[in-house]
Amino acid sequence: MSNLPGMAAADDTPLTSTGPTNAIARAPKALLHDHLDGGLRSSTVFEIASEIGHRLPAGDVESLGEWFVQSAHSGSLERYLETFTHTVAVMQTREHLVRVARECAIDLAADGVVYAEVRYAPEQHLTGGLTLDEVVEAVQEGFAEGTEAAADRGRAIRVGTLLTAMRHAARSMEIAELAVRYRDEGVVGFDIAGAEAGFPPSRHLDAFEYLHGENFHLTIHAGEAFGLPSIWEAVQVCGADRLGHGVRIMDDVEVFGGIDDHGRPRVALGRTASWVRDSRIPLELCPTSNVNTGAVESVKEHPITLLKDLRFRVTVNTDNRLMSGTSMTGEMSALVQEAGWTLADLRWVTINAMKSSFIPFDQRLDIIEEMVKPGYAALGVY
Repeated sequence: MSNLPGMAAADDTPLTSTGPTNAIARAPKALLHDHLDGGLRSSTVFEIASEIGHRLPAGDVESLGEWFVQSAHSGSLERYLETFTHTVAVMQTREHLVRVARECAIDLAADGVVYAEVRYAPEQHLTGGLTLDEVVEAVQEGFAEGTEAAADRGRAIRVGTLLTAMRHAARSMEIAELAVRYRDEGVVGFDIAGAEAGFPPSRHLDAFEYLHGENFHLTIHAGEAFGLPSIWEAVQVCGADRLGHGVRIMDDVEVFGGIDDHGRPRVALGRTASWVRDSRIPLELCPTSNVNTGAVESVKEHPITLLKDLRFRVTVNTDNRLMSGTSMTGEMSALVQEAGWTLADLRWVTINAMKSSFIPFDQRLDIIEEMVKPGYAALGVY
């Protein structure tokens, strides 16, 4: 993948010299839904694959980046997920995990992200002989190195880690215990991911009950490719703090068109949609990714804009930067250009994301007051 706007090309490239100078690029950003194995640099995939003898579907870095994006744009979630075969393959040693995590932090900081929660599934990184604990420690080391490197270049970022269990597997309790074990080392939450159909979140209820008992945060991939029952179960049965994607909440929203007496879109919310909005359960919406997988037709038609106008707890996220060929600057730019968003809207969803993060409340406020609000004030948005 060629370097995206606001992304560093390599560890020795000064962050301040990269990216456009427009307001969106300079705006501080908060990111809650970003997959570590979906955000590698294509050059890193190519280099490590060559080193370990892993066969790739393209013979050079540029073609490889194009292959990832084209596969992601297939309109099929299943084909989209196939691309991870190659990224996960180059993340099986301590050295490679450290490198990928370090570059992730640097690239996000280069894009103006001041806070990020990055998720990955430790159980997918064991074929090189690492233990689950060694995987977590390698990733945390990489994030620490990347955060320090970004700070040295004048870009402050904090990265929290979410440990993901695969919903089709049977290791969710083990991963939940792992997450709690490293809660004081930078792991801030738990997630489950993978194909929704046929694998309801309630299969992992013992893990969720354990996490609730430990006062530990959790989010659940729900309402991406499967409908409203997935969202209802994630919220009402499993007690999710946030919804990963949640775009199918629209299955419970009847749209009449026009504006009501209060200046809001005329709609009728079903019981689940009302509960999600009333409870201020955050939606980790990923516009470009949802277009890639066929969940929606375009960013312009993405329900994120309607949900914003209805004052759901909307957040904007990248999901998989490599596969979608995107960045937070790219996501926000698309919303402005295609869906008519303003800088004030972007400020609102950024504060939403910080309010919804899994770090302690006072630390959330510090980032809002010291980084987000001043950053937007410098752009003339208050």
